[in-house]
Amino acid sequence: MNHLLNVQLLLLTILLQYGAVTSQVNPGVCRYPLGMSGGQIQDEDISASSQWSESTAARYGRLHFEEGDGAWCPEITVEPDNLKEFLQIDLRSLHFITLVGTQGRHAGGIGNEFAQMYKIKYSRDGSRWISWRNRQGKQVIEANRNAYDIVLKDLEPPIIARFVRFMPVTDHSMNVCMRVELYGCEWLDGLVSYNAPVGEQMKLSDQPVYLNDSVYDGAIIHSMTEGLGQLTDGVCGQDEFTKSHVYDAWSGYDYVGWNNESFPDGFVEIMFEFDRTRNFTSMKVHCNNLYSRHVKAFRQVVCFFRSDSDWEAAPLTFSPVMDEKNPSARFVTVNLANHMANAITCQFYFGDAWMLFSEITFQSDTAMYNTTLAPPKTRSPPNIQQEEDPTHKIDDSNTRILIGCLVAIIFILVAIIVIILWRQVWQKMLEKASRRMLDDELTASLSIQSEPFSYNPNPSGESSEPESNSAYEHIFPLGPDYQEPSRLISSSGTATSKSTATTVIQDGVPHYAEADIVNLQGVTGSNTYAIPAVTMDLLSGKDVAVEEFPRQLLTFKEKLGEGQFGEVHLCEAEGMQEFMNEEFLFDIPVDQPVLVAVKMLRSDANKNARNDFLKEIKIMSRLKDPNIVRLLGVCIYSNPLCMITEYMENGDLNQFLSRHEPEGQLALLSNAATVSFSNLCHMASQIASGMKYLSSLNFVHRDLATRNCLVGKKYTIKIADFGMSRNLYSGDYYRIQGRAVLPIRWMSWESILLGKFTTASDMWAFGVTLWEILNFCKEQPYSQLTDEQVIENTGEFFRDQKRQIYLPQPVLCPDSLYKIMLSCWRRNAKERPAFQEIHRALLELQP
Repeated sequence: MNHLLNVQLLLLTILLQYGAVTSQVNPGVCRYPLGMSGGQIQDEDISASSQWSESTAARYGRLHFEEGDGAWCPEITVEPDNLKEFLQIDLRSLHFITLVGTQGRHAGGIGNEFAQMYKIKYSRDGSRWISWRNRQGKQVIEANRNAYDIVLKDLEPPIIARFVRFMPVTDHSMNVCMRVELYGCEWLDGLVSYNAPVGEQMKLSDQPVYLNDSVYDGAIIHSMTEGLGQLTDGVCGQDEFTKSHVYDAWSGYDYVGWNNESFPDGFVEIMFEFDRTRNFTSMKVHCNNLYSRHVKAFRQVVCFFRSDSDWEAAPLTFSPVMDEKNPSARFVTVNLANHMANAITCQFYFGDAWMLFSEITFQSDTAMYNTTLAPPKTRSPPNIQQEEDPTHKIDDSNTRILIGCLVAIIFILVAIIVIILWRQVWQKMLEKASRRMLDDELTASLSIQSEPFSYNPNPSGESSEPESNSAYEHIFPLGPDYQEPSRLISSSGTATSKSTATTVIQDGVPHYAEADIVNLQGVTGSNTYAIPAVTMDLLSGKDVAVEEFPRQLLTFKEKLGEGQFGEVHLCEAEGMQEFMNEEFLFDIPVDQPVLVAVKMLRSDANKNARNDFLKEIKIMSRLKDPNIVRLLGVCIYSNPLCMITEYMENGDLNQFLSRHEPEGQLALLSNAATVSFSNLCHMASQIASGMKYLSSLNFVHRDLATRNCLVGKKYTIKIADFGMSRNLYSGDYYRIQGRAVLPIRWMSWESILLGKFTTASDMWAFGVTLWEILNFCKEQPYSQLTDEQVIENTGEFFRDQKRQIYLPQPVLCPDSLYKIMLSCWRRNAKERPAFQEIHRALLELQP
């Protein structure tokens, strides 16, 4: 059914794309798989320089797939100086690509070919190819060390491209094969290049500040032409421009800046070219405003618009309110008054000696009458030397052709839907057998500590045999009392139903009580419940405290996520108000459907997963707290098994806060929706209250974060557990050996290094969640550090030599609240506060 839904979404996109409103891309959440492993990318869009045989053709180079001979393999052996072999993917439209994944040829154990390294080339038009380089200028990407593990690599900087090539690299002659996936989202801005003067160097008394566009992928001579770079990489600069969000970058890295002495006309001119004619509503420019260093946002901008091949005679002029009281960097929104254009030239006038930009984005509707895929030939605006190009006239015949094409596409898609449904019938039997084998293999391959997280008791994780290629090896020196993480995280370890912790920690690290654990495999791929065996025994003797809900009253709205054994859907439930008992109150009229989340177990899931699903229902039915998501009903009399839980109308807290701004002058100028500081404290206190309830039952959440908190009316918060099943948050989880995923940026040092999960480690995660809230979820925790550096920082906590890095105090955070955060991150877990204490302190902060 996934293929059917994808086709339906594609049809809807075709019909609506001409009126779709674009928005800014956030690289932290723009991490969706683009279709190699899911099948959305068609075979005809995958090509290669050569192939060893028909069974190793380009179409077999899909991540996770074992069809054909198990991968794409080039015709000849790859040599160190041979960069002619490549696997190419056509995404059919521009995409913002943030992550890539690679895998070798395993073929059920008979293959052992993989690429140890590779380079990436990309193109936006299919003719001009660009070699990707990281922020330090390195082209080669470290890849696989065996034929079966998946290796994911962040692209820093991300790329904007339609065509992508993977080019295997070796340091000696060898046979290579590859399976790949791209992750990102569609590039809806439509911007294909910007031309601007080269950024300059600022000389401060203490250090030089380099304000050049270091990742620009066009030509750079006297100016920057035909490329994209830091102004479109999704990373906004900090208030203090000498600092950078990028770890170990030079001073001024996040900004492109110019000095007014270099521009006698008093302005910097930037030309933006787009993929087609668009109806522009606004332009957002992220500017620095540190006036103490003679840096201010622009005082005026004059924009010229090119529609077709002619520049409009009358420019648009906009003057923002100059701010000499608040030195914070900010987005300045320029109203473009619905001008139609395929290119815009803007002249930004200096407000002081320096002008610094870090991001420029456009909001637009696509013009219906224009179907050009490549930008027209560049011409100068009217106040610059102009060329005489013939104008392109549009008549009604174009509209008729467009309508005819759309009708033809609709018929083709209907035929594809019929074919897909027919194929699913006869493929189902074959898929059942293979999926059962895969489920059993993955269940056995993950140790308890390496499984994803949710409610769990106080005991420790289990140890397994060391593995030579541990994901954490050689990150920092090991002390005599340090336990090698590869003993705790092993892709070849065997999962068991019970575990006893025997690790003895020295040097002041608390020893956690030993206890037996019962682990339940959640349908979303997470270890949804792992509770004390005694508690499980008590629960197992009781009946389920919820009733069977008629599944025909559930209407599918959206797929929230999927995992190893099942899926999570957003649904509307009719008659839920009458179905629930009196103790549960809905504020929705009886005749209106209720929004619910439905966890569904696949009908072909193995027996263990089915038993765990039923146990999870028993436990969920006992959780009754106003700040914990409730189990509303079940569908267990027929397949697929379902559990129905609450879902709040405002979605998760991460997305809710990212759409809002703090109260203040900037919010008033931008007409943005706001949340007050007192409401932030109110939401945080509700999370603390829910966690106080879980800790009273000896449950540990293990994945507490804003993505796992739902928002209702009047800032009501309820803690949930299916955030990690959503592709939207794949970037928040660190993959080990391509299988297990860990939310390391929210985890305590002892959880990462020693597999200890307790209420105290939940308290650490609460501190990070509080930090997210005070930052309005605009930034990922430790965004300046790579995943490996986050793990290295936990080693500093372990050694306790005062070199560990803490999350910085948010701008809106008073000292008293930051002290609460720091108390959550104390090295000694016994010294961290209890949730009851935190809840009381947060209540006192509210007016």
